[in-house]
Amino acid sequence: DAAQMEDDAPVIYGLEFQARALTAQAAETDAVRFLVGTQSLKFDNQIHIIDFDDENNIINKNVLLHQAGEIWHIGASPADKAVLTTCYNKTSDSRVVSCAAVWRMPSDWETGNHESPDESAHNPQTLELLCHLDDSTHGNAACVLWEPMGDGKRVISLADNHALLWDLQESSTQAAVSSTATLEGKGQLKFTSGKWSPHHNCSQLATANDTAIRGWDLRTMRTVIFRTFSCCLNSHRSWVWSVRYNHSHDQLVLTASSDSRLILSNMVSISSEPFGHLVDDEELSEGEELHQEDKGKEPLKDSVVSTYEEHEDSVYAAEWSSADPWLFASLSYDGRLVINRVPRALKYRILL
Repeated sequence: DAAQMEDDAPVIYGLEFQARALTAQAAETDAVRFLVGTQSLKFDNQIHIIDFDDENNIINKNVLLHQAGEIWHIGASPADKAVLTTCYNKTSDSRVVSCAAVWRMPSDWETGNHESPDESAHNPQTLELLCHLDDSTHGNAACVLWEPMGDGKRVISLADNHALLWDLQESSTQAAVSSTATLEGKGQLKFTSGKWSPHHNCSQLATANDTAIRGWDLRTMRTVIFRTFSCCLNSHRSWVWSVRYNHSHDQLVLTASSDSRLILSNMVSISSEPFGHLVDDEELSEGEELHQEDKGKEPLKDSVVSTYEEHEDSVYAAEWSSADPWLFASLSYDGRLVINRVPRALKYRILL
């Protein structure tokens, strides 16, 4: 039915401030919820809790104050919906330093608890500081990564050329560095971003600096993979700021760029389920094995699924929902948050 296959219109939410920090609320697996952090030099910065009501296609919001400074990165605890990390700039002795901290939302942060939806915006509550992840000897914090699917007790911070593994103790009010790794090489090397892999007992970390991608073994804090990339996703006309693969179907890749576009690609060549579902070798009988080999000869082509043009400024962040694998949000620097869905036709092609 053509009408049924028609895709939902994007839903747009505007913040009053510039913004580049976005995360899904990782511990929330029922409601579609994202956290956005603002960048304002003149006003108190804010965290916007964005609830997406997908039945009615509307956004409800709750605003919290982040008075420590402008937010460059935000991360959500995988175990506690109320706990998050930010990396933020503050001025200290007339120079700008980048800090990292763990925060707790006030107890009534859930949107439904306000008499009127605008109440939190006019009279926002303040985040409670749980602890700093500042080890000033290791430089400026670029991002904080939570252990995926963990108990919310381990985080990694990337600061200049150091990766620091922290243990959070006493309900996250204390943090201790348990191990460190250093980026060695010529020049002023700095980590720009990283991802903690959910596979292999969460023992692997991927980091980026300039055009180099490194894989680290967290048990030894040593580099295990090193690659340099010139270009692989050539659909953008400018810097790519964010690359995110779908947690359930890893061939679906979002890329966000300074060209103000968000692109959804179907990267079947990197998929762990190229035939729509994971196939274990043990599951195959001898006859099927041959059939699989034949199947593998069919050329699988990577393709751009959709280019989203709802932004008018650099798109610094894109994130998949932690509750709905077919839904994602993107954030441009002018404070525009857009919620979109994977086209229905592709969704059913992957599922069926």
